[in-house]
Amino acid sequence: MLKLAVLVSGGGTNLQALIDQIEQNKLTGVKIEVVISNREGAYALTRAKQHGISSEVILKKDYADKEAYAEALLKLLDSYRPDLVVLAGCLLIIPEQVVRSYQNRIINIHPALIPAFCGDGYYGLKVHEAVLERGVKVTGATVHFVDEGTDTGPIILQKAVYVQPGDTPEVLQQRVMEEAEWELLPKAVQLIADHKILIENNIVTIKE
Repeated sequence: MLKLAVLVSGGGTNLQALIDQIEQNKLTGVKIEVVISNREGAYALTRAKQHGISSEVILKKDYADKEAYAEALLKLLDSYRPDLVVLAGCLLIIPEQVVRSYQNRIINIHPALIPAFCGDGYYGLKVHEAVLERGVKVTGATVHFVDEGTDTGPIILQKAVYVQPGDTPEVLQQRVMEEAEWELLPKAVQLIADHKILIENNIVTIKE
């Protein structure tokens, strides 16, 4: 059984995609141990409660400095002993201390085709605004492992989504979620649960 800790900041639609597939037995051998939010009142916490999943809130403002916060986050994660940490709409930059402790055991869903529209400043609706401003015709989503950089870890899966005439950032965001994110994230978790991921030289190979 692959035990997950899911980190969230907002509504939790990607969390819901995981919950739905687990409950429908489409995502097997996987259990969500805890949902952790860096924001009070995040609707993702309500989703967790509705499905009987433990939840925690950890706020930066409650700690003296970054180091104290990193230690507290690591201690909280360790207390649930997850096999995999899933960033599902989590706007928190994961401290290096946590990344090192969970090397190749943290994955993130990014709403663009890395290496386009990624890195510092590219998150949430800002990604889709940038896509439309640049006038690209194809965007999408990427699931990748998390390393010490921002969106620089090994890429697991990607899926393209076409930009349509008249798209607003909000409309495009919804299409990318529906057509790519909600499909890719559970699929990536299943591949990891099935031990089908091999990482070599920062490149992921998916075993048959």
